[in-house]
Amino acid sequence: MAAGLGFRPRSTALLVSSLLALMVGGCSLGRVRQAPGTGPGSGNRIDPALSGDGRLLASVLERDGRARLILQDQPGGNLRPLRLRRREPHQSPALSWTGRYVAVLVQEGERRRVVIEDRLRGRLLRLPLQAGSQPERISLAADGSRLAVQMLRQGERRVQVFDLSGLLERDLPAGTAVQGGGPPP
Repeated sequence: MAAGLGFRPRSTALLVSSLLALMVGGCSLGRVRQAPGTGPGSGNRIDPALSGDGRLLASVLERDGRARLILQDQPGGNLRPLRLRRREPHQSPALSWTGRYVAVLVQEGERRRVVIEDRLRGRLLRLPLQAGSQPERISLAADGSRLAVQMLRQGERRVQVFDLSGLLERDLPAGTAVQGGGPPP
């Protein structure tokens, strides 16, 4: 069809790239801020994850050969306490909408495990995984109802989605009504 209009593939690619540049160029990123460090010689910050409301930033801080999870207010940078900090190293953090739930991969002995901290209740939940599977990355639904885990098993990568609705309360934006449930008793 493009050939019938007198376009050659090269000019079509040029047109598409020009349109994309115009669309992106019209967007403003606003002010870019760097996440505050955590003291002198902060180390490398990797695996950033923002809460759904953008108020908390989780990231892994690599320092002196160790990797630990930190949770900071945004934009101020004040550190928030985590029970998960006792388990190291950490990888692939994920946050729910308000940051009530913090999910992360932790190394326990020879195995990597998925652990979720309920910051409101102060409890930890270990997700049971199939023997012989190695979790590599995770993603937590904003409301905390599901968790996707990229697993490595016998050289193949697969994604499993876990339903957490029976284990965790939903973490919804303020003012959001929960549907269903019927009238109060």
